[in-house]
Amino acid sequence: MPGLFFPHNHPTDLKEADCKLGEGKVHKRKQRAFGTDLKSYLKSMVPHLESSIKFNSRNVTLSAEEVMQWSQSLEKLLASQSGQGAFREFLKSEFSEENIEFWLACEDYKKTKSDHLQDKAEKIYEEFVQIDAAKQINIDYHTRKATAKKAQDPTFTSFDEAQKTVYVLMERDSYPRFLKSEAYLNLLNKLQVNSVK
Repeated sequence: MPGLFFPHNHPTDLKEADCKLGEGKVHKRKQRAFGTDLKSYLKSMVPHLESSIKFNSRNVTLSAEEVMQWSQSLEKLLASQSGQGAFREFLKSEFSEENIEFWLACEDYKKTKSDHLQDKAEKIYEEFVQIDAAKQINIDYHTRKATAKKAQDPTFTSFDEAQKTVYVLMERDSYPRFLKSEAYLNLLNKLQVNSVK
């Protein structure tokens, strides 16, 4: 991920910055409040979770009871297609969707026919496990090393240890925040109000 680089020694030196463009042209850029720019950028990058849940709920009939069951355990949340979708959108808003994507890839991997294991194992390893992977998951060195070794000669359980680590991470960290999120609480509230009518 690219970092921020300030060529000036002090933030007050940022009145105007020269940006060199191709062919020796110089473009003057006026100072902007860093916080304002960052806030605007993040607003444009973070999907609006509530609207995406509404969109998904148009295609699938959700009941307040089903959505309440999501709060019983991460296992019940992930057992529901709608729950997976809502949780994935929440993780996207937190920039950590690689966790659920890896978990779902592992679930799919376990259903793979034996003659396709090698290809899928390679794909999962390259996408999620290897260092500097596009969607690198947060696992410890020993788990990463053991998973890399198992992926070279894949079996149906090659990713189990890494999958369990990611599951526990989601269960302890992201899942409780999801249950307290405005999007989840609003969805539950709307469904409860609709069921009373």
